[in-house]
Amino acid sequence: MILAFDTYYYDGKAKTVCLEFTEWNQSDNFKIHTEIIENVEEYIPGEFYKRELPCVMSLLNKIDLNNIEAIIVDGFVYLDDEKKYGLGGRLYEKLDSKIPIIGVAKTNFAAIEKHKRALLRGDSKKPLYVTAIGIALDDAFEKVASMAGEFRFPTLLKELDRLTKEL
Repeated sequence: MILAFDTYYYDGKAKTVCLEFTEWNQSDNFKIHTEIIENVEEYIPGEFYKRELPCVMSLLNKIDLNNIEAIIVDGFVYLDDEKKYGLGGRLYEKLDSKIPIIGVAKTNFAAIEKHKRALLRGDSKKPLYVTAIGIALDDAFEKVASMAGEFRFPTLLKELDRLTKEL
């Protein structure tokens, strides 16, 4: 199984959604997990994980983690080339370094050069940025590249974003 997470913040709350699917090129027949948490942490630049990680962990605690191939997060695994952990790295650590984490970010983070790959999909001139831990970066890149959809965002990640923002 593959899990993909995203969280949307509004009115002091956080809505976290997880899509559960079995194939990288899947575009339908996925399972949806969702949870809303109140009183979430404020955003602190450079410490995004302090806000989002508790939301992801809370929902993960309700999911059977046996047979998870990888978890995709909206963001970066590393924040710099010295491998300072971002959300993905912190999640990997929380999961006892047992489940590979793939970060897929929509915007670049200039402090990291070596440990990310820019992925152009479809006709887009704007890349997605892929980072990974617990799996080779090139393998993670290929898995995200193989995801269904002809546009910049893979179909399931676009659906995840839509569901997260749906109130």
